[in-house]
Amino acid sequence: MFEKLKKEGNITFLSLVVPDEDSVTFYIDTCVPEMGDDPAAQIPYGSDILYTDAASTPDDLQVYYDIWDLYAVNTGSEMPLITDNSYGYNYTAVWPILDENGQAIAEIQYIIDMREVRSYLNSFLYTMLGISVGIIGVAIVCYIVFVRYTVTKPVGTLAGMMEKITRTSDFKNQHIEMHTGDEIEELGNSFNFMLEELDNYIDNLAKVTAEKERIGAELSVATQIQASMLPCIFPAFPEREEFDIYANMHPAKEVGGDFYDFFLVDNDHLALVIADVSGKGVPAALFMVIAKTLIKNEALTGKAPQEVLAAVNNQLCENNDAEMFVTAWLGIYEISTGHMVASNAGHEFPAIKRRDGSFELYHDRHGFVLAGMEGSRYRPYELDLAPGDILFVYTDGVAEATNGENILYGTDRMLSALNASGACKPEKLLDAVKADIDRFVGDAPQFDDITMLCLEVKTTDNAVQMDSLTVPAELEQLQAVQDFIEQHLRTANCSTKAEIAIQVAVEELYVNIAHYAYAPGHGEATIRCSVGSSPKKITIQFEDAGVPFDPLAKKDADISLSADEREIGGLGILMVKKSMDHMEYERRDGKNILTIEKILE
Repeated sequence: MFEKLKKEGNITFLSLVVPDEDSVTFYIDTCVPEMGDDPAAQIPYGSDILYTDAASTPDDLQVYYDIWDLYAVNTGSEMPLITDNSYGYNYTAVWPILDENGQAIAEIQYIIDMREVRSYLNSFLYTMLGISVGIIGVAIVCYIVFVRYTVTKPVGTLAGMMEKITRTSDFKNQHIEMHTGDEIEELGNSFNFMLEELDNYIDNLAKVTAEKERIGAELSVATQIQASMLPCIFPAFPEREEFDIYANMHPAKEVGGDFYDFFLVDNDHLALVIADVSGKGVPAALFMVIAKTLIKNEALTGKAPQEVLAAVNNQLCENNDAEMFVTAWLGIYEISTGHMVASNAGHEFPAIKRRDGSFELYHDRHGFVLAGMEGSRYRPYELDLAPGDILFVYTDGVAEATNGENILYGTDRMLSALNASGACKPEKLLDAVKADIDRFVGDAPQFDDITMLCLEVKTTDNAVQMDSLTVPAELEQLQAVQDFIEQHLRTANCSTKAEIAIQVAVEELYVNIAHYAYAPGHGEATIRCSVGSSPKKITIQFEDAGVPFDPLAKKDADISLSADEREIGGLGILMVKKSMDHMEYERRDGKNILTIEKILE
């Protein structure tokens, strides 16, 4: 029966055994030759085999103990016990044979060799794995083909067009067709929209660039024009040895709102101007041109600085819709005496260095800014500059230069830079201050125009000092005046011919003052005289506070007419003009000032 069960159930080993705590006794052990079993392997009847001898591994030994534990409670294994040892990969199962009392008296034990099953399972798994790999491979290929035709190819088309456009820089009339019905089509539409926008942008950029180049060219011309409007040739007065002057401007933009100016009002008076227009750029530059022109025109009329500023203020207030304004400082320097009259319209304090001292701020009285309020008045103040003194004026771009930490340069640093420069000429002095500002500011951008002007009163042997004589404007003082002039002529070793011409001219001019200046009242006349050495010449100046009279404004007498035909008067002035090398008139501070010059060699 056992052999039949073994054959029909394809069981490897089938036995009837009685287990014990440490051994198992075999009573029936099947061995079927037809199935390939070796009869020599049959365990003899009643063989008692220890668990430790039967087991080849600790796991096998534990299986025997587990079987005994089941047998001890009259039951068998619900699930096969798996062993994998030298006997092979086996499923082992046991079930007890019970007596009428339900007590186990023996048990049937069978072992099934699972190597073929495992081989079959492995073969099945390998087959399934191959099929799966094949399916996955086909799916991947299909997916690649799908992606290629639905994603890669359209994207490649986009990339090709982009490369072509990038290479040719031709955005005009470029268009791509996409009909994928998905996000790629949306991408294509976005790409077409981008091309249209780029085309429009490039057109606009070309127009803007052309306009910018045009504006840049115009600004360049404006910069040159502005630079040419400011005195820029130095030395400015090479023939004048009494002083040295230098100025410069560094605009924050192409054109600036700062300006400086200096010019001779007459042969003995030098006007100095420095100003700052509110704002920057082209509007400030245009306003600067107007302000500079008005200041110079008014100053050349001989007005005092405060009168010039008042007149310019009223003119700038007219139609000032832009509400711009100008801070300005104006000084009129009398070259022969070193006396200066100045006025300040809301500008920075000037700095003065005496010959043996250091630079210090001169705290003058400020008036209101120009173009700020019509009818504003400005106060004058006076300075006396001796040989070796230096005057330095500047705009707020110097003191308010700011570094990267938003710290102002300030007037203290400016004075330190001025004093550290030593006994420099005006040009070197301004360069030293600008270099110190640049070091302080560093890489921070320049926010405001930087403008500076410097006047040095020179100490040379050729400096002209005028002696003066003040007398009552009466004919009785003519001899005293001529004696005063004669002293200077003798000192200069003047020729007799030149001396006669000069004395005749002095007599004519002084007599006119005595007769007409204060008539019918009385007043004084001041005569100044100096002799220069390069060239050797005599300068004589007549000053009175009488009625305004410009002898140069009257038309010269026509000496071609007979005495009866020509008008009375004018011959004396004509004679003076003919005999002197230079003659000029100005009305300043309520006084007539007439100057004549005669070269003595």
